[in-house]
Amino acid sequence: MFELVTDFLSDWYFWTKSLHVMSVLAWMAGLFYLPRLYVYHVEGLKKQGVVRGSEMDLLFQHQERMLLKAIMNPAAISTWFFGLCLVFTPGIIDWSMQWPWIKGACVIAMTVFHMFLARARHKFVDGTNDLAGRQWRMMNEVPTLLMFLIVIAVIVKF
Repeated sequence: MFELVTDFLSDWYFWTKSLHVMSVLAWMAGLFYLPRLYVYHVEGLKKQGVVRGSEMDLLFQHQERMLLKAIMNPAAISTWFFGLCLVFTPGIIDWSMQWPWIKGACVIAMTVFHMFLARARHKFVDGTNDLAGRQWRMMNEVPTLLMFLIVIAVIVKF
């Protein structure tokens, strides 16, 4: 049975890798854009002097929910699924090197950041967001840093 699975993974390696890369691109787009939406949400409401529950607030909440539920969550799940398929494909990863460990740690960090953003969305819905636009702008750099580390680790393979 195990040999059947590993043969399948080996035969479908390029398809799996392609689907993994497409999933990562979609997930990263969401991880870049959701904190930016939070910036616009915070600053837009503040600038307009708009209160929670207003038409503008509800529009931002809708956009944030759709981005998270329709794009980011499915992309994160498929990134993990196809990534794990690659991990279990024979001969792809040399665990004696540093790069797979660095990539793994960064992907876990990216997943934690994703969960942080999801929890923040609930704070916007409840009206309890306590971060300013500037803080959300700084949060926007987290996926960039993680992406930088992942790409260098995977391409350079140190």
